[in-house]
Formats: sequence, C-alpha cells, structure tokens
Amino acid sequence: MKRFLLLILSLAALAGCTRKVQFTTVEIKDPVRHYYPILQGQELSVIIRLYNKGRVPLVVKDIQTSCGCIILESDHEMVVPPERSMMVTLRYDSRKNVGKVEHSIRFWGNISPSGMAEMRFDVNVVPDASYHHDYEEMYDKEESDRRLRKYFEESGIDSSLGYYVDR
Repeated sequence: MKRFLLLILSLAALAGCTRKVQFTTVEIKDPVRHYYPILQGQELSVIIRLYNKGRVPLVVKDIQTSCGCIILESDHEMVVPPERSMMVTLRYDSRKNVGKVEHSIRFWGNISPSGMAEMRFDVNVVPDASYHHDYEEMYDKEESDRRLRKYFEESGIDSSLGYYVDR
C-alpha cells in the first residue's frame, strides 16, 4: 500500500512539472540590415532589439549564428516579459572575410508560428591597403564623406545607427 501511495504521489508531482509554454509573437527591429563597409580585421557590433508583442513571456532557448565569427556578448537571461523588449549584443569579427558578406542570426524559443525568428545583415569587408594614400585619394574620401553627411542631413535619415534598411 505504501509503494502504491508513493507511486501515485510521485506521478502527481511529475505531472505538475510538465507545463507547456505558450507561443508569443516577436518583433525584431530592422530584421534586414546593410552595414557600411569596414576594413578587414575590424569588429562590428550588432545590437538587436527583440520586442515581445504577445501576452506571455518570451523564452529564448538558443541563438544560432550562421558563422563562428559572430559571438554573443550579452550573457544574461533570455526571458522577455510581455510588452517589453530586450537588447541582444553580438560581435562580428571580419578577420577571415573579404568582400560582401551575408549572415543570419536565428532566435529559437516560444516564438509564433514556427518557434524561430531571424535577423539578416550584410557588410562589405574591404582589405587593408598596403600602400600609403596619395593626396588625391585622401581629398576624394573627405569630399565623399562631406557629401554623404549632407545627404543624410537633408533626407532626415538617422546615420548614427551604422546601417541602413530597405524602404
């Protein structure tokens, strides 16, 4: 009789521990980004804002990157309360890449509908020149930078983010 009672109590305790987590909707700010060119060997900080739009907490179980050159810097709990957001910081190391590089970052958890949300970015990695720039090259770069700043000011685009998105 004691064994039977012990078995029933242990089954009841285990049944109480199996609670199913409900799905929630997630919004990633700027899910497709185009970063400005960087020199080979430079590091790029990728900051992603996950916004939980649902009514249940978002539990991120895993973050999967498309390359080992992308490292998660934020080492904290990956639980986002309803109607709140969380910043995830990743660092991209460009030492082993040259040219246009495209990467994706996948967040796995109780995300509706498929259990996964994805963010993509690309950047052009420029090899470092092994020669000194002459006067004309330096002048052209300065003039180009001035024109670019003027364009951003006139168009009202926020260039402080370090990337741009398709409209």
